[in-house]
Amino acid sequence: MRNISYIHNFQEWKNEFSFFHPVKVRFSETDMFGHLNNTVPFAYFEEARIEFLKKKQFMQDWVRKDHEAIPVVADLQCDYIKQVFFDELLQVYVKVEKVGSSSCDIHYMAVDTKGEVCFVGRGAMVQMSMGTGKGIAFTDEEKQRLLSSSVMMEV
Repeated sequence: MRNISYIHNFQEWKNEFSFFHPVKVRFSETDMFGHLNNTVPFAYFEEARIEFLKKKQFMQDWVRKDHEAIPVVADLQCDYIKQVFFDELLQVYVKVEKVGSSSCDIHYMAVDTKGEVCFVGRGAMVQMSMGTGKGIAFTDEEKQRLLSSSVMMEV
């Protein structure tokens, strides 16, 4: 495996994932060569991240009209490892690698049905105020929830 700057030990990094969201590659997501267009993994990251944050019980608050904080993606990157084709089933894994005051570094890994890693990624997400545009610090409890390997049951 090639060197990816945000992964120091690939096997350890891979083993730290517990949450995944399944996706199926649609025909419209492929290019004229029949493989996944290079922009689509970012949409998969978003879909999996939202489901992950629902399970961690963050999205429920963020989408309320009276809630001040919203999640904003500050940066996002993807490293392509293996080609993906139409109709393939993928598991897009999500984990929080690190939490700062109002931001967190989220990592992603897409695995095919053979168990092979197809692409990986990372991105920074900031919890920010809709009114001021400035970061809103996570509470200690929120930080623990983000870093926990367990997911919560929906209420």
